[in-house]
Amino acid sequence: MLKLSKKTEYAIMAARHLALNNSGHCSTAKEIAENYKIPYQLVAKVLQNFARTEIAASTQGAKGGYVLNKLPEEISLNDIINAVEKNHQITECMQENANENNCTHINCCKIRDPLIEIQRKIDNMFAQTSLKQIL
Repeated sequence: MLKLSKKTEYAIMAARHLALNNSGHCSTAKEIAENYKIPYQLVAKVLQNFARTEIAASTQGAKGGYVLNKLPEEISLNDIINAVEKNHQITECMQENANENNCTHINCCKIRDPLIEIQRKIDNMFAQTSLKQIL
């Protein structure tokens, strides 16, 4: 079954929250975790990744937190996914430098190329879908 990881789901939820509250209000990991009933530690890590990849900016202090660095229409779901997931391919054999350690059938596989094409289409769909479209 093809599905997003919990980390990716929480990242999309956090990005959506930031977009909905982006009128000068800084959102904290605690606020997002409590609003969506998701683990604080994971939200904190997601927000740190957003800051590292410049999706969001962080502000320290009593009124600190996170705000989006870009408009929601300028942030793709692919940007959000790539901020929190190193490898989000549908099979392990699509990872960079895949070899027999990832899949014993890599040298004789007949489905790898069609799956690579499906992965490309999925990536394109995520790249073409903006955060604004899920508000």
